Amino acid sequence: MPGAAGVHLFETWPTLGTLAGIAACPVMRCLSGATGRNGVKKEANMEYKTIVVHVDESPQAAVRIDAAARLAIEHNAHLIGSALTNLPPRLLALSGLDPSLPPVQAPLAELRRLADSALDAFEQRANALGVLSFERRRLEEEIGLGMSLQARYCDLLVIGQHDAAHPLPGMRADFPEYVLLNSAKPVLVVPAGARGASIGAPLGQRIVVGWNGSAPASRAIASAIPLMQRARQVDIVVADARAQGDLHGATPGADLALYLARHAIRVNVRDVDSHADAGRALLAAAGEAGADLIVMGAYGRSRFREVLLGGATRTLLRSSTLPLWMAH
Repeated sequence: MPGAAGVHLFETWPTLGTLAGIAACPVMRCLSGATGRNGVKKEANMEYKTIVVHVDESPQAAVRIDAAARLAIEHNAHLIGSALTNLPPRLLALSGLDPSLPPVQAPLAELRRLADSALDAFEQRANALGVLSFERRRLEEEIGLGMSLQARYCDLLVIGQHDAAHPLPGMRADFPEYVLLNSAKPVLVVPAGARGASIGAPLGQRIVVGWNGSAPASRAIASAIPLMQRARQVDIVVADARAQGDLHGATPGADLALYLARHAIRVNVRDVDSHADAGRALLAAAGEAGADLIVMGAYGRSRFREVLLGGATRTLLRSSTLPLWMAH
């Protein structure tokens, strides 16, 4: 499909042979690691070069697209708008091949039309915002699984919070949770109640980081380093540090602050008492800081324990009015 001048549109997945050819290209080898004047190769800064955003016909899709597009512009990234029919292709294939199975009665043409309409809106908005490289992608797959699979070939997934007020037919209620648990990359969850103006400015000017010493929190923080390097203010919030024994050392948050300082990120560290609700404490701290983004790990303890006992992940996925940068 032709795009505007300077815009690259791709309709297909690259093959392994294509990827190997790119890796062998002298230009791409040069871009992968710059060489200084003394001939010593310098390690390239971590960036986001491929961003996938979930698009659909919901009222909140435009806000997700705007957030993803602005990140793509800021980081010179390739942006992929992905619309899914929510019909696994294997279901259609099995129904057609096995006479013992009942035929699948699904409005496939209508589902494809809705996906294409959502992709048209994505393309128009990406063009309007000035995204230099993007593609539209329609997949015949269940939404949660399809988005999780695409995470293997991108640097960031952008999805929406579950919107109980405007549920889409066939959309699983645990869509954000499923994607977080089954993606190997960070996920940006845009709140259901967000409006375009609320995230119209570059995302991540004031960031609050939820730190509990867990591996998911560490992964989320490492993946957000490029954002934090551009931020005006970064606050590390440690909840109930004294109740966690020696997990945080003598000075809670100090080790993390030193780690981030080596990446040229200056932070403020706050130790707060959660009163047994770390999620609410983190939201309150974000409000006090005037944050526009929360960075945190997802499901630092098992999802089963979160369902039974509650937890910060469930609280924020249900209640946050700020975008969430999360990793599991």
